Amino acid sequence: MDFTLPPQIEAIRRQVRAFVEDRLIPLEADPSSYDEHENIRPELLRALRAEARAAGLWCLQMPESRGGRGLPFTGMAACYEEMNRSIFGPVTFNSAAPDDGNMMVLERVAREDQKARWMMPIVRGEVQSSFAMTEPDGCGSDPALTYTRADRIGNDRWRITGRKHYITGAGEAAHFILIARTSEDERKGLTAFLFHRDSPGWEVVRRIPIMGPEEHGGHCELSFDGLEIPDEDRLMGVGDGLKLTQIRLGPARLTHCMRWTGMGRRALEIAMRRIEERVAFGTKLAEKESVQLMVGEAAMQLDIGRMLTMRAAWMLDQGQFARKEISMAKVVVADALHRAVDTALQLLGARGYSKDTPVEWMYRYARQARLVDGASEVHRMVLAGQLRRDPRDFFHWGTAADG
Repeated sequence: MDFTLPPQIEAIRRQVRAFVEDRLIPLEADPSSYDEHENIRPELLRALRAEARAAGLWCLQMPESRGGRGLPFTGMAACYEEMNRSIFGPVTFNSAAPDDGNMMVLERVAREDQKARWMMPIVRGEVQSSFAMTEPDGCGSDPALTYTRADRIGNDRWRITGRKHYITGAGEAAHFILIARTSEDERKGLTAFLFHRDSPGWEVVRRIPIMGPEEHGGHCELSFDGLEIPDEDRLMGVGDGLKLTQIRLGPARLTHCMRWTGMGRRALEIAMRRIEERVAFGTKLAEKESVQLMVGEAAMQLDIGRMLTMRAAWMLDQGQFARKEISMAKVVVADALHRAVDTALQLLGARGYSKDTPVEWMYRYARQARLVDGASEVHRMVLAGQLRRDPRDFFHWGTAADG
């Protein structure tokens, strides 16, 4: 594969970089830019989103026919990385989780009438959305452990009972994708549904306090006690819920990696500026061998993660599933992000631990990377299983014919 970006994608990447540099990064130092959950303040976000849309930088992942820019995954990798050089970046461009993954999966599998009703308001930035899968003592990395039930009522409705938790964005979401059990079949026992926040029969039990800064809408616990969903709001076929999670979660994991590489880069940029000016014991920190070893290792691991991310993106663009490659990228980039931010904080010292830079924000955020969308240990188990099944194919280079 060729890592050179096509001119049109490079032009968009440069636009994103300039927007982030000129409009977003300066806002991070102003306490009034934040809401009570350490997100960008909603009124400020609305204004910046209007600017991003006017600049042609809105929904880069969506087709032009839907109001986006129609970038391939390789183009998204380059541009998402630039976006997340600012902690305010992805949400400004409507490329933050979970809306990002929800829009992409709806575009791929929903009927046209469902896209018009459920997807396009998210694309236009009118509503937020959530993907309700994870459960207390149930599914997390393993969707097969879903206990929330959907039982038929006649021929045209479903009744939902059960609980979900750590549902990102649920506190402010209007549109939900729900995974529920419709049979005990091992492979075809789950079904996906769409519902609106105003539907009766469910509630947000609480917004769960977390260690790090929160996405808009937090991470919530939900209770379902008789929510009724019309069969027309079922997404894909009965029993296709596991298939839908696989379609959604692979690309969504990779877009996390795209964003995390940008955050890791920014943390190192902040640290590098400091060590080039900070003098201790007669020399700049940047000239000390121990410091060079730290930043060199962090930069190397981050760049390895970028290459793995771009390889997986290229494979998705060729129509491949890239499951192994996405798992590798997820593990390596999560570790590389944490190393980069931890290194930056260590080199900044008290300044890094304080709120004088966004590094402490990044540090708390980065710890979740090894947990979300499948814990790193689970991905390593998946990779080990693939290696055991076919050691030779695991290291296959791939050819043009594979696409």
